[in-house]
Amino acid sequence: MNLGVGSAAGRGASEAAIGATFALAAFSFWGLAPIYFKLVDEVPPLEVLAQRIVWSVPLLALLVTLGGWWGRIRAALTSPRTLPLLGLSTLLISVNWFVFIYAIDQERVIEISLGYYVNPLVNVLLGFAVLRERLLRLQWLAVLLAAAGVANMAFQVGALPWISLFLAFSFGLYGLVRKMTPLGSAEGLFCETLLVSPLALGFVVYLWVGGGGHFLVRDLRLDLLLPLAGLVTALPLVWFGSAARRLSLATVGFFQYLAPSIQFLLAVFLYGEPFGRAHLVTFGCIWGALALFTFAGLSARRRKREAES
Repeated sequence: MNLGVGSAAGRGASEAAIGATFALAAFSFWGLAPIYFKLVDEVPPLEVLAQRIVWSVPLLALLVTLGGWWGRIRAALTSPRTLPLLGLSTLLISVNWFVFIYAIDQERVIEISLGYYVNPLVNVLLGFAVLRERLLRLQWLAVLLAAAGVANMAFQVGALPWISLFLAFSFGLYGLVRKMTPLGSAEGLFCETLLVSPLALGFVVYLWVGGGGHFLVRDLRLDLLLPLAGLVTALPLVWFGSAARRLSLATVGFFQYLAPSIQFLLAVFLYGEPFGRAHLVTFGCIWGALALFTFAGLSARRRKREAES
């Protein structure tokens, strides 16, 4: 009996270690993604977005085939309830991707980092406003502290950090809509890219025929790089799915801060984007808010375990 318990515990620890490795790979990859988009920054953001969608479809189709999910996809695309939700999530993820690519093109990676630091707090607010989820007192304090940080940036710079807020809210709304659909991450993203692929492919062909595109126009470097946009989209998604199956939601939540942290380091130390006192105060507020948010969640889970034991 003890051997069985020990063996099960060993398997559990092994699965957790594998899950942590996948989570580390996925969020590190997402954090380093600006490097790829910097390599193709001579291509206009809208064309990069179209290429990303076009090349994602075959890779995601392969994942769907390997996962045996075609039945789910047929059901989703023919469901009068699910299809409109997929249409909305397609719009949200498309504009989120476009602003992400645009921000990199405009050398505003630090605003991307801020947006994805704010995103977990936006998720909490959306859960409260839409799903009527209860907020703990410390979580309210975290939201107010984050709002103070954004207000500081707006006051110091003279404008709201719209890229940060747009990325945070569009991705938060995307997650909320996807929560209402019966699809996993890979098959859901396949449906979304499939729905918008006629527009994306049409745009790529239009540019190519008109001589304004950057793919297959005697630039071998771009001819090799642009198809990798599909891999940049699909690969971390596979890793994330593998991590999510093996780790608790709380553990995955810790790893999610890795991506904006890497983006922050890239912005300041690799790309030399300005980081002044206003940024320091704003990021300090956001980091403090995330610390409060995390502490509140851990405390609540500990009290729940104690009450159940």
